[in-house]
Amino acid sequence: MKELGLPFSMKIDLIAGARPNFIKIASIIHAIKQAQAQKLNIQFRLIHTGQHFDRNMSDSFFEQLNLPEPDVNLGAGGGTQAEQTAKIMMGYEKLLLEETTDLCLVVGDVTSTMACAIVAKKLQIKVAHVEAGIRSHDMSMPEEVNRLLTDSISDYFFTTSEVANENLRKSGISDDRIFFVGNTMIDTLLLNQARFIKPDVWDQYHLEKGKYLVMTLHRPANVDEESKLKELIDQIVIHSNQLPLIFPVHPRTKQILNRLEVNYNSLIQIDPMSYLEFNYLVKHAKAVITDSGGITEETTMMGVPCMTLRNNTERPETISLGTNELLGVNPKAIAPALEKLFRGDWKKGGIPPLWDGKTGERIIQKLIQLG
Repeated sequence: MKELGLPFSMKIDLIAGARPNFIKIASIIHAIKQAQAQKLNIQFRLIHTGQHFDRNMSDSFFEQLNLPEPDVNLGAGGGTQAEQTAKIMMGYEKLLLEETTDLCLVVGDVTSTMACAIVAKKLQIKVAHVEAGIRSHDMSMPEEVNRLLTDSISDYFFTTSEVANENLRKSGISDDRIFFVGNTMIDTLLLNQARFIKPDVWDQYHLEKGKYLVMTLHRPANVDEESKLKELIDQIVIHSNQLPLIFPVHPRTKQILNRLEVNYNSLIQIDPMSYLEFNYLVKHAKAVITDSGGITEETTMMGVPCMTLRNNTERPETISLGTNELLGVNPKAIAPALEKLFRGDWKKGGIPPLWDGKTGERIIQKLIQLG
């Protein structure tokens, strides 16, 4: 950061490796631009590590979220966890040695988050972790390893909940480095809610508000075990009161479903969708069934019932305060949950503290104060 006595200036590297990272970082970029409009000398370099290639990460994705094109793409590509980590670290180290920065800001818990934090720290660059302190307490999840490693070396911790604050305190982080700011993913949701786009599937299948379900599944425990995947979908379809079940499905999972001959009239398999289209579907759904962490936050914000097919969650506030319930991975848990939904007994939920659309601003204000 700047030396004592010098005029304020700051250069921040914003690291993103996968689609959810860009959604989380969008409000931080908007807040930086607001600070620049107030004549503050704060610059950023948007770095796409290339960790995930997502065909929905096209020009339209950046246009939809009003994001600039990345300044740098490290092109890390696929490979094993170790191969990806190595490629990202080598690429980011080379970039920093060519042109350094004052702060490396990482978001979430993907491989890029952990890899770039390590590189920056070894080059004596400060690291800020946005969405710090969240824990699933499940070390079989690569994301949990990434969270723990990133939080063990970060300098500044921006958190989404008091639970996250307490997790950090328990690990020995002092309160003067923990900043409870809210949730940047919710910033992006609130900013774009009025701009959601009705997808083609709406008219194609004559969907109506509150009269269909949305499902997303991507975790290996749910989609890689073929018999388990079939049983999950069987149970969901059988107990969904014949409502349409919209399933944006990864091509690899689609191949498994074809092989298993999973074919119900009410199961509508579609390609992965853009941010604005997918959230239009979520907002108007009867409920969402998912194994994604981020979607549980969005459903909580929009007041949509959510069922999570996992044994744990790193976002407990979506359960204690929001609309989410943890069903576990046993297909037998699906029937009673759907019966509860259709009886009208699902909890209403509320909005967690500081999920107000101003998290990005709070992060940048705090970084300016830390100077």
